[in-house]
Amino acid sequence: MVIKVLGQGCPNCHALTQRIMEVLGELKLAADFEHVTDIKEIARYGILQSPALLINGTLMAKGTVPNKSQLIDWIKKVSG
Repeated sequence: MVIKVLGQGCPNCHALTQRIMEVLGELKLAADFEHVTDIKEIARYGILQSPALLINGTLMAKGTVPNKSQLIDWIKKVSG
């Protein structure tokens, strides 16, 4: 599983990163995680609102920090 948070380091970007790490720890799952802060790379995804969350290349959220239960649902679906 590949998880990316796109955002230049705003408080919500850090909150989303922290929440994802908590969920992965609780579920005892490993993932390739990357926090993308380079504006040019973020622009390649067409993201105008941060933070944005991609799981396995699929945009799951943008401009918001999903709650923990939503993240758990998405990650469980992807991890099978």
